[in-house]
Parts: sequence; structure tokens; C-alpha cells
Amino acid sequence: MGKPMFSTPPLFQSKLFCFSFIYLFSAVFLAGYSAFSATKCIFRSSPFDPIQAPLFSYPSSYGEHKYAISTTRSSCDFPVYFSDYWVALKEIQELCANSSGLLGRHGLKYTQGNAETFGGNLSIDKRLSYFDNNPDDRFVIPCGFFTPFPITSSDRISMEKCDGVVVVSAIFNDHDKIRQPKGLGSKTLNDVCFFMFVDDTTHRRLDFHNLISRKSKEHKIGAWRIVKVSNEDLYQNAAMNGMIPKYLIHRLFPNSKYSVWVDAKLQLVVDPLLLIHSLVVKEKVDMAISKHPYFLHTMEEAMATARWSKWWDVNGLKIQMETYCENGLQPWSSKKPYPTDVPDSALILRKHSSATNLFSCLLFNELEAFNPRDQLPFAYVRDRMKPKLKLNMFEVEVFEQITMEYRHNLKQGGAIAGGPKVKWASSDLSLSVNGSCSKCEGYLLKMWVETHD
Repeated sequence: MGKPMFSTPPLFQSKLFCFSFIYLFSAVFLAGYSAFSATKCIFRSSPFDPIQAPLFSYPSSYGEHKYAISTTRSSCDFPVYFSDYWVALKEIQELCANSSGLLGRHGLKYTQGNAETFGGNLSIDKRLSYFDNNPDDRFVIPCGFFTPFPITSSDRISMEKCDGVVVVSAIFNDHDKIRQPKGLGSKTLNDVCFFMFVDDTTHRRLDFHNLISRKSKEHKIGAWRIVKVSNEDLYQNAAMNGMIPKYLIHRLFPNSKYSVWVDAKLQLVVDPLLLIHSLVVKEKVDMAISKHPYFLHTMEEAMATARWSKWWDVNGLKIQMETYCENGLQPWSSKKPYPTDVPDSALILRKHSSATNLFSCLLFNELEAFNPRDQLPFAYVRDRMKPKLKLNMFEVEVFEQITMEYRHNLKQGGAIAGGPKVKWASSDLSLSVNGSCSKCEGYLLKMWVETHD
């Protein structure tokens, strides 16, 4: 019995067909690769996560998607790996239900009383005395709320009921647009609260576009519950008022276990549960925040703040930096356990632990003492405080993958929103203050050596 004979099917004997097949396969592969790359390298273990439809339809006059800032990268060096949506949802639900250990044995206690300002206007010596928190003590720390936070009782009750994950943003002085989060899973709105704080100016603008009715006591725009804050009783500077929900989020939402702060110039494009799970829970950290795209050293950010007129009082910036240099601020070096001293603080993911809450209180006290430029005291507070903060400073590329950034609302005159209108000071931050020798000379020398090493 001879060997069986196998012949190539006539269809595959055609060279034209073979070339066509190879071309088709290559085209499909490249199209798939391009489509995948267009998602900016966001990887999920499950591609079939339930994604909800758009949450709100805006009137065309509002222009919520105007002035987007595009980010284009030719490579994908830091892909983001997310767990399956249902796995992340279940694990965070369990962590929130069994969260008694988040605050340690005692947790923080907050100073009660009244003062002329919301933060208490603390002296440098007073602020320094709170940096070392002995976890065995019942630690009491000043953390704002020395004057009332002017919101309605119904909003306050709703905030206290949020006992899991909360996403918070704020728009003061009509500086940004309200944008809906994208890519939410089907159960996310059941487990995550979304709160947007606005002042009177922003509230009137929302009413002008018929997004809310001022006759109603409660407002909701898509996922966001709108909380009106009466800025007559707070700071004159709108940016400083925005620091209250940004850094005292654990006090405004005392029962929440995790939080996501989103600057209003950003739009979330990934479910916040996936973000918390991937960047905080799996990394076993207290807080996650992006690295700055350009700067390593605090002084670089301070110089840029003066150079680009991000804050009006340059002499105040000098005093601030010299205060920090005098009290231990060092330039970034590879010996530090963090990849940079300067964050991009537009997106902050937190576990509401004792360390995170302490960091937030200490940093807010520095903001009230000097200015609302929160990148300036970041490394000073982080490096000086005890116990140390477990921090995930993720890559800028990751930040660009999980958010869409937009420009602020355009203002005539280009003035800082909510800032005092004064004559601009010199932008030369290297000059000494009041004729005295700079206390940051040692810092600058070390920074120069580190930069040129």
C-alpha cells in the first residue's frame, strides 16, 4: 500500500492569493495596532468591561469640550495594567467594609476652636511642631475649619453619607467647565460619589446656561452633585478656596475610605475604581500622584512660578523658599526614596490613612501661610513629616493616559483668577530678601551639582 498523496488546494496554489492573504493579514494587524495605540497604551485584563453611555447632554452654548490639550507620544514606555472591573469593584468594596485599620490605632484628632481665618493663621513655629506624629499618642493637629465651611445642611448630610470612594473637583471664579467622567463601569455610580464644589460666580454661570435652577435646593449635572460654597466667608483668593476640598477632602467626607481629586481642567477617561485599585491598592501605598513633566527640584518650580507670573507676590515666594531651606528642605537627589520632588497635583488618589490625612493637614497649613501653589510645599512636607507617606509618584505618560486635559476658561486681561490686583514684583527669585544673604545658597549649590553630575 503506497503513501497517501496530499496536494495543495487549488486556492492556495495562486501566488496572487498568497500575496493578497499576507497583505490582508498585515493590514488587519497594523490597523489593530494603531487602534490599540490610539488608546494611549491603556491595558485591561478584560476588554469587555461594562462601559456606560454619556451621562449628560450639554447645551451647545456651554462648550464643555472646547480647548482640549492634545498629547501625542510616539512610544508606549509605561502602559497601565488594570484588573478586571468586577475584581477591582469587589476588592474595593471589601476594603471599604473592613476599613477599621486605615487610620491606625488612634487616628488623627483635629484642633477645635475659632480663628480669624479658615486655617487658623499659624506661625512657623506652631506649624513645625506638628510634623512629628507619634502613632502611640492621641495626636491633635490643626486642620482648617476654624471658621465655618459655608454649605447647606443637605449637602453636608449627603457628603457624610459617602462612605466608600469619593471623586471631588471644584470650580471657583468660573475658571473651568464641568466635564463628565468617561469609561464608568455599570456599578460605579452605586459605589462612587461625585461632588463638584462651585462658588457664587460659577453657580450663576451654570444657571445662565440652564444647567441648574437656582430655585432648586439640590443640583446634579450628570454624575456630579453640585455643592455651592459661599465664598464671602472664606478666602478672597479663589484658588485658595479650591485648596479646601482638594486637601481637606478627608474632613469634608469623614466617612469615605478612598478619594480621587480631579482638577476641573481634567476629564477622567478611566473608571475611578480601576484607578484606585491599580495605582493605590495594588501598589500598597497611601497616595498616588503624577511626577511633574519637567522639574525635579522644588526650586525649579518656584522659579517657574515667579517667571511665568503664576503668583503675584514674588517677594513672598522668596520668603517661603528661604523658610523651607532654613528648616531642612533639600534638593532632589537619587538618595531620596522618591523619583522627584515636584508633582503634577492635578490628579491625586488617596487612601484615607493616618499618614495621608496628616500630610494633607500639614500641606494645607503651609498653603494658608504662603500661597495656594501646592507644588511648592509638597517635598518639604513629605520629607519632614513622620510617619512617612507611602507614595506612588507615577509617570507623566500614565497621567496622560487616564485623563484628558483642557485649557481653563479664557479670561480677558489674563489676570490670575481671584487674585489681588497689585503691581507685579520682580520675577528674579535668586535675589536676597531684605538685603540678607540667601538661606538657599546651600540648596542651590547642591541642586547645581545634582543637575550636572
